[in-house]
Amino acid sequence: MADQNHKLAIFRGRLKFKSNVQKIWGVLIFLSIVTAIEVALGIIKPEILLNYFLGIKLINWLFIIMTIIKAYYITWDFMHVRDEKPFLKNTIVVPLLILIPFLLFILLYEGSYIFEVMFDGLKAWNFDIY
Repeated sequence: MADQNHKLAIFRGRLKFKSNVQKIWGVLIFLSIVTAIEVALGIIKPEILLNYFLGIKLINWLFIIMTIIKAYYITWDFMHVRDEKPFLKNTIVVPLLILIPFLLFILLYEGSYIFEVMFDGLKAWNFDIY
């Protein structure tokens, strides 16, 4: 019975549910709130979040972080990774911990290079003109 209580908890056991249906609704509400925050920030675009940090605007960093949080909860709860053995969890999580920062590095490095090339006027911003 204690194992079932663990499976019906989210946020590292801080929020427990009585049934799977309640848990699904709880996770859905959480994901909806995070999505609503993303949409609101995309519409409002607060001035303070338009400053740059490591080559990307702070608002874009928030979007990246919130997307990773949503992906984590979708895989952890809806894809039942939480119920798997530790070895299988690690085979899923560890490559992502390596892959996501690597892809962010590529995005920042190559994006800034392309911006500098276009900004210096070596190529036209209009890609139809050669």
